[in-house]
Amino acid sequence: MGKMIFLYGPPGSGKSSVGRRLAESLSLNFYDLDEEITRQAGAEISAIFATDGEQGFRKRETQVLQETLVNGSGVVALGGGALLTRANRSRVDDAGLVLCLGASVATLIERLRLDGVDRPLLSGDLESEIQRLCEDRKGHYKSFQHQLDTDDLSPSDAVQEAEILLGFFRVRGMGSGYDVRARSGLLNAIGKRIQSMDVRGPIVLVTDEIVGKTYAAGITANLQEYGFKLGEFRFPPGEKQKSLETASKIWEYFTESRVERKSLIIGLGGGVVGDLAGFAAATYLRGIPWLNVPTSLLAMVDSSLGGKTGINLAAGKNLVGSFHAPEAVLADLDTLRTLPEIEMRNGLAEVIKHGVIADPILFEICEAGELISGQSLDEVVRRAMAVKIRIIQLDPYEAGIRESLNFGHTIGHAVEMASDFAIRHGEAIAIGMVAESRISDELGHTNGGMEERLRKILVRIGLPVEIPPSLDRTRLLKTMQFDKKRQSGVLRFSLPISIGEVKSGIEISPEDVQKILE
Repeated sequence: MGKMIFLYGPPGSGKSSVGRRLAESLSLNFYDLDEEITRQAGAEISAIFATDGEQGFRKRETQVLQETLVNGSGVVALGGGALLTRANRSRVDDAGLVLCLGASVATLIERLRLDGVDRPLLSGDLESEIQRLCEDRKGHYKSFQHQLDTDDLSPSDAVQEAEILLGFFRVRGMGSGYDVRARSGLLNAIGKRIQSMDVRGPIVLVTDEIVGKTYAAGITANLQEYGFKLGEFRFPPGEKQKSLETASKIWEYFTESRVERKSLIIGLGGGVVGDLAGFAAATYLRGIPWLNVPTSLLAMVDSSLGGKTGINLAAGKNLVGSFHAPEAVLADLDTLRTLPEIEMRNGLAEVIKHGVIADPILFEICEAGELISGQSLDEVVRRAMAVKIRIIQLDPYEAGIRESLNFGHTIGHAVEMASDFAIRHGEAIAIGMVAESRISDELGHTNGGMEERLRKILVRIGLPVEIPPSLDRTRLLKTMQFDKKRQSGVLRFSLPISIGEVKSGIEISPEDVQKILE
C-alpha cells in the first residue's frame, strides 16, 4: 500500500524522463538518485568515481537511497546498478514497487549519445561498453517482476503503460483527486491505508449480504489490528435495492452509529453497493469521506471510477444522485478469482465498451480469446480502468467528452429497466452496444461492419445481442425519454465510428429510434 515507485534499468532506458512524468501524473514527488548523489557530494559522478572508485560511489548511493526511503512516497529514478546488492533490493521491495525499464541496445546508444552525460561505466567505445553492460546485467534486470520495453514509446506513452502495469493511477479534476489501486492483496492492507487518512469518527462498512458474508470478517479483523472499530450495514443484493428506501435505511444506521463528518464510509461490493454507499456518504451531513472497494469486474472497470453516485427511480436508472469523489478506490484483483462466470461476462461488456471507445489493444485482447481469466484478466482490468480514468480526467463532471462512456447505455439502460432488472447490467449494455452500432452503421457514421464485429465477440463470450421479443418497444422508448442525456426531448447517443473512436452528442428523434427498435 506504500506510495513508492522505483524505476530501474540500464542507462538510456528512460528512468529520469519517464519518472518525472509519472510522478506528475500520480501527484507524487520525484527523486533522481544520481542527481541527489551529485548534489550531496558537490561533484559529478565521474569525479566521484575518479576519487572514490566504484566502491565509494556505491556506498554513497546506498546512503542516499536509505535517506530517500524515509520520505515514504514518491517516484524514484535509480541508477542502473543501484539494486545489484541484495540489501538495496530488499529495501526497495519492502518500500514499494520496482518497474524495470528496457530498450534495445541500438535505442540505448542513440539516447545516450543525445543526452551527452559522462558515464564512468561506459567510458571508451559507447557501443561496445553498453553491449557489455547489458549482457552482464541481463539476468539481473530480467529478475524483476514488472518489465516495460520503452523502445517504441514516447515518455508520455511509457507513463500510461507504467500505470497499467503497476495498477497505480491518480484521478484528478474532481476535488483534490484520489488514488486508484488495482492489485492483489489490497483487502489485507486496508487498515494500513486508513491509518494514513484523517479518520476521527466511527467507520461504517456498507455491503450486501453476499459480499459481506465473504469479506466483511477479514476487513473487520484487519481494521481492529490498527485500533479501528467498524460498524456494518448489510442489505439484500440486486439492482432493485438501489432505491431511496435503502438509502434511508443507511442514513438511519449512520445516525445510530453516531457517524460524524470525520468518519469514514467503506463501500464494499459491486456497482449497486458503491452507488448506494457513495450516495449515502454524499448526502449525510452534506458529505462525509468514503472509500470505494469494488469486488466485481463491472464495478472495478466502470462504476467505481468517476465519483458518480446515485439511486434509481421507477422512471429510470440513476436519476437521483451526486458527484462525490471517494478518498480512494481499492480494487483487490483477488476478489475476481471467485467471481461467478455469469458476473465475469457481466463485467466484460463494459471492458469491451472501453476498448471500442478508446483502446484498440484492449478490444483486440478481448476479440482474440474466450472468457478472460488468470493473469490476462489483471491486464484487461487495468487497461479498462485506464480508459475510463483518462476520460473522466478530461471531463470530470460529464460536460463533454465523458459522454463517450455512454456508448450502449441509452438503449441498454432502457432494456435493463423494461426487464425489471431480470436482464443484468452488462447483458443490457451488450444488447445496447449492438443496437447502437446498428444505428451508427445505418446513419453512415462507420464504414460498415461495426455491428457484426461487436456481435461476434459478444456472442463468443456468451452475452446477448438482441432485444428480447417479449420486451415492449413502446415501454423501451418511454424509458429512454427519461435518459439523463436527452435535450429538448431529443435523445443523444454516443455512437462508434471505428474501434477506438466514438462520436458523442448525436441527436436522434424518438420516431427514428422507434423505427430502429422495431
